[in-house]
This record gives sequence, C-alpha cells and structure tokens, in this order.
Amino acid sequence: MEVNSSDFVQVPKRKAAKRKANQPENVEKNESTSIEMSEETAVNRPAFPPIKREKLENGVEIRKISVPAHRYSPLKENWMKLFTPIVEHLHLQIRFNLKNRQVEIRTCKDTEDIANVQKAADFVKAFICGFEVEDALALIRLDDLFVDSFEIKDVKSSLKGDHLNRAIGRLAGKGGRTKFTIENVTKTRIVLADQKIHILGSYQNIQIAKRAICNLILGSPPSKVYGNLRAVASRSSDRF
Repeated sequence: MEVNSSDFVQVPKRKAAKRKANQPENVEKNESTSIEMSEETAVNRPAFPPIKREKLENGVEIRKISVPAHRYSPLKENWMKLFTPIVEHLHLQIRFNLKNRQVEIRTCKDTEDIANVQKAADFVKAFICGFEVEDALALIRLDDLFVDSFEIKDVKSSLKGDHLNRAIGRLAGKGGRTKFTIENVTKTRIVLADQKIHILGSYQNIQIAKRAICNLILGSPPSKVYGNLRAVASRSSDRF
C-alpha cells in the first residue's frame, strides 16, 4: 500500500512557540501580583484582642448537674468534700438547688480561668455517677482523664432476664474480683450501676478496659479475658 505525502498536513508551530515564550512572563506577573496581594493582606489583616471574661454575658459561666434520687444522701454526706476543692482551689461558687434538684456551679470575680467551670462540672458528674470523691478529684488535677458511660444492652441488646443478670455477675466476679482486676491492670476506675457502666481513666486505658468488659458481656470466660488484658496492657506500657 502506497502512502501519499499529500495525505499528511503539517501543523504550524508558531502559536505554541509564542505561548512558550510568553509563559514565563505570565508566571512572573502572577507571582508578583500574588506577592503584592499577600503583602497587602498581611498589612491589612485585622488583629482582634482576646475577649475579656467580663464581656462574656457579665462574665458568668454556669453549669447545672441534675442529681438522681438515689444519690441525694451520698451527696449530703460528702458535700464538704465536694465544696472545698471547688471553692478554695478553683475559686468557683457552688450550691444545691432544692427546687430543681440540681447542683449549680458558676464563676465569680475571683475565678482566674473559665475552664475551671467545666472541670468542676466533670468532677461533680463523676461523683454522681458513683465514683469516690478521691477518684473523682483526679479530673480536677489532671487534664487527660475522662469518664465514659455505656449500657450492657448497647453491647448485646438480646440480653434479658437471667442472661442479663449473669452478664452483670461476670463483670463483677466473686466478691468483685473481676472488676478489681480490670481496674488494677488498666489503671482505671469502674462503677457498675445496674445496667450502666462508668469508666474513669485516660482515653487509651478506657478503651482497653472497655474491650475487656465487652468480651465478658458477650460470654467470654474471665480467664481468657485476663490473658488478653495482660497482653494488651504490657504492650501499651512497653510502647510508652
């Protein structure tokens, strides 16, 4: 098959050459304009000073924590233990509203940091969940502690009647040994309040303890859970 030279048409390269020649000029122009714009924005960028506490709704921050009926008497007995660190160390105001059945915490003129209100609220919530005052005080002293709460039916919704009671028994163990073992290995504090479970500790330790509790709820024997728990805890301690 013969190929004719007339079938091929050459494309002129003038436009491409012009584009290549003009491209660096355009780049230089764009760079210069962007530099000018950045300099203008840097000069004209507004600088807002931080808002003072007195300008935030008269400087008052309030937290309200509702108290269930079964925690009235423990709250009354340990009120001074809750009152002292919140008032003397965090410089806040606290009271128990008898009408609304709520603990109210708010800032005052002596409050140095507004974040103390949230710390005090977490401290009181942890006590109302069932933790000891000495354990809940760690929420005020340390910044990387949290409280995680969930229910047994969140793990396995089909548990009812005796099966649910047996799951709660596996979590506690004989004389509370299982719960104490999980607390000591994971360096957490656990409260078993009927079907609700509250865990106090750092984020990583909470996840380790939560995984062990979920395995117990799903039916794993405590001996197997202990082995997995110690292996995970040793790996996490070696990592840090």
